[in-house]
Amino acid sequence: MSFVDEDDIYHIGDGLMKHIFKKTLNIDLKTPFPRIPYTEAIERFGTDKPDLRYGMELVNVTEIVKNSDFSVFKVAIEEGGQVKCINAKGCAKFTRKDIEELTEFVKQYKAKGLAWAKIIEGKMESSIVKYFSEDIQNQIKKLTEARNDDLLLFVADNPKIVTESLGNLRKEIAKRLNLLDAKDFKFCWVMDFPLFEWNEEENRWDAAHHIFTMPKAEHLEYLDTDPGKVKATCYDLVLNGIELASGSIRIHRQDIQERVMKVIGLTHEDAMKKFGFLLEAFKYGAPPHGGFAPGLDRLVALMCGFNDIREVMAFPKNKNAECPMDGCPTKVEEKTLRELKIKFDVKK
Repeated sequence: MSFVDEDDIYHIGDGLMKHIFKKTLNIDLKTPFPRIPYTEAIERFGTDKPDLRYGMELVNVTEIVKNSDFSVFKVAIEEGGQVKCINAKGCAKFTRKDIEELTEFVKQYKAKGLAWAKIIEGKMESSIVKYFSEDIQNQIKKLTEARNDDLLLFVADNPKIVTESLGNLRKEIAKRLNLLDAKDFKFCWVMDFPLFEWNEEENRWDAAHHIFTMPKAEHLEYLDTDPGKVKATCYDLVLNGIELASGSIRIHRQDIQERVMKVIGLTHEDAMKKFGFLLEAFKYGAPPHGGFAPGLDRLVALMCGFNDIREVMAFPKNKNAECPMDGCPTKVEEKTLRELKIKFDVKK
């Protein structure tokens, strides 16, 4: 669409989903959908695709526990890491075996371990509690809103590992507690994604999504000096922890497009060689424009209570990209290969 901004997109997207769900399932969705900045989504849910059907949000307790005597936490913090936890409401009933299984689960995401504490009769009970003063315990309980029979689960490590391990642990516990109601539809928009990400291997900036996304107007000043600060005018529509639609406001000015290309290492000559047609077109006055693209198969699957889009596709392929109905792909005849000038015996 031409001459639109982010608010226009959100309004149209909200209205579209509200209409679809009302007409097909007779469900009245509450709009506007929540809008969550990317950084906040990562901090609270450990993912940029948050599932809002349940709580157990990540809570940063670094400032509280840095003054404790628990060496595991102190060392992680001293090395530039952080300590976060989730409050699994009513899960003090989990056995030691349950907690050991969860500990092994977070190790899949490179966490070294999982510290825990149960709230029993208003007090924290665990082998690590002896390292916390009463004041520190009270601060933890207050910040995590811990009540009787709750279970606090902690990970201490670098921010990326803490985020990924607890974000996935949150989902794992939700599965175990049967909190994933397929008939409960919770939408949200995730916005303000980073425009660039640092490539450690090649020691340069890459586009986090693509190079045609308009930077936030207030961040244009950082394009040439501090690209890591630049946020993109892009957004995802998320439903129950699944990305349902994605889009952006596009760059429509040649000068901004060339500056973005320069950040990722494209010289003016390279830019003209690869994208000269686009840069040339901008000279003639392309309007501000943007949009979003919903995944209709995914939407239909979720509305029907399925996680696999193949359940709602007429002729789905299997995991080997084969079609069970017609048997494709089949072997290509030599004659056809010759006509297409394709050969498979090329030597390196």
